[in-house]
Amino acid sequence: MSAKSPEQVLEDAKSWWSTAIIDIHPGEIGVRGYPIQDLIGAVSFPQMIWLMLRGELPSRAQAALLEAALVSAVDHGPHAPSIAISRMAVTCGLGVNGAMASAINALDDVHGGAGQQCMELLAAIAARSGAAEPAPETVDQEIDRFIAAHGKIIPGFGHRFHPVDPRSGRLLELVRAAQRAGTVSGRYPAIALAIERALGRRKGQPIPMNIDGATAVIYCELGFPPQLGRGLFILSRSVGILAHAWEQMQQGGRIKGPMSPSIPYRYAGPPKRRLKEEEER
Repeated sequence: MSAKSPEQVLEDAKSWWSTAIIDIHPGEIGVRGYPIQDLIGAVSFPQMIWLMLRGELPSRAQAALLEAALVSAVDHGPHAPSIAISRMAVTCGLGVNGAMASAINALDDVHGGAGQQCMELLAAIAARSGAAEPAPETVDQEIDRFIAAHGKIIPGFGHRFHPVDPRSGRLLELVRAAQRAGTVSGRYPAIALAIERALGRRKGQPIPMNIDGATAVIYCELGFPPQLGRGLFILSRSVGILAHAWEQMQQGGRIKGPMSPSIPYRYAGPPKRRLKEEEER
Protein backbone atom coordinates (compact mmCIF):
# COMPACT_ATOMS: atom_id res chain seq x y z
CA MET A 1 0.00 0.00 0.00
CA SER A 2 1.60 3.23 -1.17
CA ALA A 3 1.86 6.17 1.17
CA LYS A 4 -0.62 8.98 0.61
CA SER A 5 0.63 12.26 -0.68
CA PRO A 6 0.41 15.31 1.60
CA GLU A 7 -2.44 16.58 -0.60
CA GLN A 8 -4.40 13.33 -0.11
CA VAL A 9 -3.83 13.41 3.65
CA LEU A 10 -5.10 17.01 3.74
CA GLU A 11 -8.17 16.09 1.69
CA ASP A 12 -8.92 13.14 3.99
CA ALA A 13 -8.69 15.43 6.99
CA LYS A 14 -10.99 18.00 5.39
CA SER A 15 -13.60 15.40 4.43
CA TRP A 16 -13.72 13.72 7.88
CA TRP A 17 -16.71 15.91 8.74
CA SER A 18 -19.08 17.16 6.05
CA THR A 19 -21.83 19.70 6.73
CA ALA A 20 -24.18 21.82 4.71
CA ILE A 21 -25.20 23.77 7.81
CA ILE A 22 -22.33 26.14 8.53
CA ASP A 23 -19.20 27.40 6.79
CA ILE A 24 -16.57 29.04 8.99
CA HIS A 25 -13.35 30.79 8.04
CA PRO A 26 -11.29 33.39 9.91
CA GLY A 27 -13.54 36.43 10.19
CA GLU A 28 -16.45 34.72 8.41
CA ILE A 29 -19.42 32.63 9.56
CA GLY A 30 -21.98 31.48 7.04
CA VAL A 31 -25.18 29.68 8.08
CA ARG A 32 -26.85 27.83 5.21
CA GLY A 33 -25.15 30.32 2.90
CA TYR A 34 -26.23 33.45 4.81
CA PRO A 35 -23.54 35.57 6.51
CA ILE A 36 -24.32 35.49 10.23
CA GLN A 37 -24.23 39.28 10.45
CA ASP A 38 -27.10 39.44 7.93
CA LEU A 39 -29.21 37.10 10.08
CA ILE A 40 -28.56 38.83 13.41
CA GLY A 41 -31.38 41.26 14.09
CA ALA A 42 -33.19 40.26 10.90
CA VAL A 43 -34.65 36.82 11.72
CA SER A 44 -36.41 35.53 14.81
CA PHE A 45 -35.22 32.56 16.84
CA PRO A 46 -37.98 30.28 15.40
CA GLN A 47 -36.91 31.33 11.89
CA MET A 48 -33.31 30.50 12.80
CA ILE A 49 -34.35 27.08 14.12
CA TRP A 50 -36.16 26.41 10.83
CA LEU A 51 -33.18 27.57 8.77
CA MET A 52 -30.77 25.37 10.70
CA LEU A 53 -32.98 22.27 10.46
CA ARG A 54 -34.48 22.70 6.99
CA GLY A 55 -31.93 24.73 5.03
CA GLU A 56 -34.26 27.56 4.01
CA LEU A 57 -35.99 30.39 5.85
CA PRO A 58 -39.70 29.91 6.58
CA SER A 59 -42.38 32.44 5.83
CA ARG A 60 -43.31 34.67 8.75
CA ALA A 61 -46.62 32.82 9.04
CA GLN A 62 -44.87 29.45 9.23
CA ALA A 63 -42.43 30.81 11.80
CA ALA A 64 -45.30 32.21 13.89
CA LEU A 65 -47.00 28.80 14.01
CA LEU A 66 -43.72 27.10 14.96
CA GLU A 67 -43.18 29.71 17.66
CA ALA A 68 -46.65 29.09 19.11
CA ALA A 69 -45.89 25.37 19.44
CA LEU A 70 -42.53 26.09 21.08
CA VAL A 71 -44.06 28.57 23.54
CA SER A 72 -46.82 26.16 24.56
CA ALA A 73 -44.50 23.40 25.79
CA VAL A 74 -41.89 25.31 27.80
CA ASP A 75 -43.00 24.14 31.24
CA HIS A 76 -45.48 22.01 33.18
CA GLY A 77 -44.37 22.55 36.76
CA PRO A 78 -42.17 20.65 39.23
CA HIS A 79 -44.41 17.57 39.11
CA ALA A 80 -43.16 17.03 35.55
CA PRO A 81 -40.19 14.66 36.05
CA SER A 82 -37.79 16.60 33.83
CA ILE A 83 -38.43 19.81 35.75
CA ALA A 84 -38.15 18.05 39.13
CA ILE A 85 -34.88 16.46 38.04
CA SER A 86 -33.39 19.83 37.13
CA ARG A 87 -34.21 21.18 40.58
CA MET A 88 -33.03 18.08 42.44
CA ALA A 89 -29.79 18.11 40.48
CA VAL A 90 -29.09 21.68 41.55
CA THR A 91 -29.60 20.77 45.22
CA CYS A 92 -27.08 17.95 44.72
CA GLY A 93 -24.44 20.46 43.65
CA LEU A 94 -24.72 20.41 39.85
CA GLY A 95 -24.41 23.59 37.83
CA VAL A 96 -26.73 24.77 35.09
CA ASN A 97 -25.21 22.50 32.44
CA GLY A 98 -25.37 19.39 34.63
CA ALA A 99 -28.92 20.13 35.78
CA MET A 100 -30.10 20.69 32.21
CA ALA A 101 -28.35 17.58 30.90
CA SER A 102 -29.79 15.44 33.70
CA ALA A 103 -33.31 16.68 32.99
CA ILE A 104 -33.08 16.42 29.21
CA ASN A 105 -31.86 12.82 29.48
CA ALA A 106 -35.23 11.95 31.06
CA LEU A 107 -37.12 13.16 27.97
CA ASP A 108 -37.27 9.77 26.30
CA ASP A 109 -40.11 7.63 24.95
CA VAL A 110 -42.42 7.87 27.99
CA HIS A 111 -41.75 11.42 29.22
CA GLY A 112 -40.95 13.36 26.09
CA GLY A 113 -41.71 10.98 23.24
CA ALA A 114 -45.49 11.36 22.95
CA GLY A 115 -45.30 14.13 20.35
CA GLN A 116 -43.08 12.10 18.06
CA GLN A 117 -45.25 9.00 18.51
CA CYS A 118 -48.40 11.01 17.75
CA MET A 119 -46.77 12.40 14.61
CA GLU A 120 -45.99 8.84 13.51
CA LEU A 121 -49.64 7.84 14.04
CA LEU A 122 -50.88 10.89 12.13
CA ALA A 123 -48.47 10.14 9.29
CA ALA A 124 -49.57 6.50 9.10
CA ILE A 125 -53.22 7.52 8.75
CA ALA A 126 -52.31 10.24 6.25
CA ALA A 127 -50.36 7.77 4.13
CA ARG A 128 -53.38 5.46 3.90
CA SER A 129 -55.96 8.22 3.37
CA GLY A 130 -54.16 10.34 0.81
CA ALA A 131 -55.83 13.72 0.37
CA ALA A 132 -59.23 12.36 1.38
CA GLU A 133 -60.88 12.68 4.78
CA PRO A 134 -59.71 9.68 6.84
CA ALA A 135 -62.33 6.94 6.96
CA PRO A 136 -63.34 5.82 10.48
CA GLU A 137 -62.28 2.25 9.72
CA THR A 138 -58.83 3.42 8.63
CA VAL A 139 -58.42 5.40 11.83
CA ASP A 140 -59.53 2.43 13.93
CA GLN A 141 -57.16 0.08 12.14
CA GLU A 142 -54.17 2.36 12.67
CA ILE A 143 -55.08 2.86 16.32
CA ASP A 144 -55.21 -0.93 16.71
CA ARG A 145 -51.83 -1.28 15.00
CA PHE A 146 -50.35 1.30 17.34
CA ILE A 147 -51.78 -0.43 20.41
CA ALA A 148 -50.45 -3.78 19.25
CA ALA A 149 -46.98 -2.32 18.83
CA HIS A 150 -46.78 0.12 21.75
CA GLY A 151 -49.52 -0.59 24.30
CA LYS A 152 -52.89 0.90 25.09
CA ILE A 153 -51.84 4.54 25.63
CA ILE A 154 -52.50 6.61 22.50
CA PRO A 155 -50.07 9.55 22.55
CA GLY A 156 -51.50 13.01 22.10
CA PHE A 157 -54.89 12.34 23.70
CA GLY A 158 -56.08 12.54 27.29
CA HIS A 159 -54.11 14.00 30.17
CA ARG A 160 -53.33 12.68 33.63
CA PHE A 161 -53.71 16.18 35.16
CA HIS A 162 -55.98 18.29 32.93
CA PRO A 163 -59.54 17.14 32.08
CA VAL A 164 -59.10 19.44 29.06
CA ASP A 165 -55.60 20.64 28.24
CA PRO A 166 -55.77 24.47 28.14
CA ARG A 167 -52.97 24.62 25.56
CA SER A 168 -54.36 22.39 22.84
CA GLY A 169 -57.48 24.41 22.06
CA ARG A 170 -55.54 27.59 21.49
CA LEU A 171 -53.01 25.82 19.29
CA LEU A 172 -55.78 24.34 17.16
CA GLU A 173 -57.33 27.80 16.80
CA LEU A 174 -54.02 29.02 15.39
CA VAL A 175 -53.83 26.04 13.02
CA ARG A 176 -57.33 26.78 11.74
CA ALA A 177 -56.39 30.44 11.21
CA ALA A 178 -53.24 29.35 9.37
CA GLN A 179 -55.35 27.04 7.22
CA ARG A 180 -57.70 29.88 6.29
CA ALA A 181 -54.66 31.99 5.36
CA GLY A 182 -53.28 29.18 3.17
CA THR A 183 -50.19 28.65 5.36
CA VAL A 184 -51.05 25.00 6.09
CA SER A 185 -53.33 22.44 4.46
CA GLY A 186 -55.49 21.46 7.42
CA ARG A 187 -54.98 17.77 6.68
CA TYR A 188 -53.49 16.83 10.03
CA PRO A 189 -55.99 18.52 12.37
CA ALA A 190 -58.71 16.62 10.53
CA ILE A 191 -56.86 13.35 11.17
CA ALA A 192 -56.23 14.21 14.83
CA LEU A 193 -59.89 15.05 15.38
CA ALA A 194 -60.85 11.76 13.73
CA ILE A 195 -58.60 9.95 16.25
CA GLU A 196 -60.21 11.92 19.07
CA ARG A 197 -63.69 10.83 17.92
CA ALA A 198 -62.57 7.21 17.59
CA LEU A 199 -61.13 7.18 21.10
CA GLY A 200 -64.31 8.75 22.46
CA ARG A 201 -66.40 5.99 20.86
CA ARG A 202 -64.14 3.32 22.32
CA LYS A 203 -64.09 4.78 25.83
CA GLY A 204 -67.68 5.97 25.92
CA GLN A 205 -66.49 9.43 27.00
CA PRO A 206 -64.47 12.27 25.50
CA ILE A 207 -60.70 11.78 25.31
CA PRO A 208 -59.59 15.31 24.38
CA MET A 209 -56.48 16.08 22.42
CA ASN A 210 -53.61 17.27 24.62
CA ILE A 211 -50.59 19.44 23.92
CA ASP A 212 -48.62 16.55 22.41
CA GLY A 213 -51.42 15.99 19.92
CA ALA A 214 -51.78 19.67 19.09
CA THR A 215 -48.05 20.26 18.62
CA ALA A 216 -47.85 17.04 16.58
CA VAL A 217 -50.51 18.50 14.29
CA ILE A 218 -48.50 21.71 13.90
CA TYR A 219 -45.18 20.01 13.27
CA CYS A 220 -46.77 17.67 10.70
CA GLU A 221 -48.49 20.58 8.97
CA LEU A 222 -45.17 22.44 8.82
CA GLY A 223 -43.43 19.42 7.29
CA PHE A 224 -41.16 18.33 10.13
CA PRO A 225 -40.39 14.60 10.37
CA PRO A 226 -41.40 12.86 13.63
CA GLN A 227 -37.88 12.65 15.06
CA LEU A 228 -37.49 16.41 14.75
CA GLY A 229 -40.84 16.74 16.52
CA ARG A 230 -39.25 15.23 19.60
CA GLY A 231 -36.19 17.42 19.20
CA LEU A 232 -38.35 20.54 18.99
CA PHE A 233 -40.20 19.54 22.15
CA ILE A 234 -36.88 19.08 23.95
CA LEU A 235 -35.72 22.46 22.68
CA SER A 236 -38.90 24.05 24.03
CA ARG A 237 -38.91 22.27 27.40
CA SER A 238 -35.24 23.17 27.88
CA VAL A 239 -36.38 26.73 28.56
CA GLY A 240 -38.46 25.58 31.52
CA ILE A 241 -35.69 23.28 32.69
CA LEU A 242 -33.24 26.18 32.66
CA ALA A 243 -35.67 28.50 34.45
CA HIS A 244 -36.35 25.99 37.23
CA ALA A 245 -32.68 25.14 37.65
CA TRP A 246 -31.85 28.82 37.96
CA GLU A 247 -34.71 29.47 40.38
CA GLN A 248 -33.57 26.57 42.57
CA MET A 249 -30.07 28.02 42.60
CA GLN A 250 -31.49 31.27 43.97
CA GLN A 251 -33.61 29.46 46.56
CA GLY A 252 -30.79 27.24 47.79
CA GLY A 253 -31.45 23.90 49.44
CA ARG A 254 -29.34 20.79 49.77
CA ILE A 255 -29.99 17.26 48.51
CA LYS A 256 -33.73 17.64 48.00
CA GLY A 257 -35.38 14.41 46.92
CA PRO A 258 -38.58 13.93 44.92
CA MET A 259 -40.79 14.48 47.97
CA SER A 260 -40.62 16.20 51.35
CA PRO A 261 -39.20 14.09 54.21
CA SER A 262 -42.46 14.80 56.06
CA ILE A 263 -44.28 12.63 53.52
CA PRO A 264 -43.28 8.99 54.06
CA TYR A 265 -42.96 6.58 51.19
CA ARG A 266 -44.85 3.28 51.24
CA TYR A 267 -42.81 0.30 52.38
CA ALA A 268 -43.96 -2.92 50.71
CA GLY A 269 -41.40 -5.42 52.04
CA PRO A 270 -41.58 -8.07 54.79
CA PRO A 271 -42.23 -7.05 58.42
CA LYS A 272 -39.33 -6.52 60.80
CA ARG A 273 -37.56 -9.83 61.52
CA ARG A 274 -34.46 -11.20 63.24
CA LEU A 275 -31.77 -13.57 62.13
CA LYS A 276 -32.28 -17.13 63.35
CA GLU A 277 -29.47 -18.75 65.34
CA GLU A 278 -28.44 -21.02 62.47
CA GLU A 279 -28.36 -18.03 60.09
CA GLU A 280 -26.16 -16.13 62.53
CA ARG A 281 -23.69 -19.03 62.58
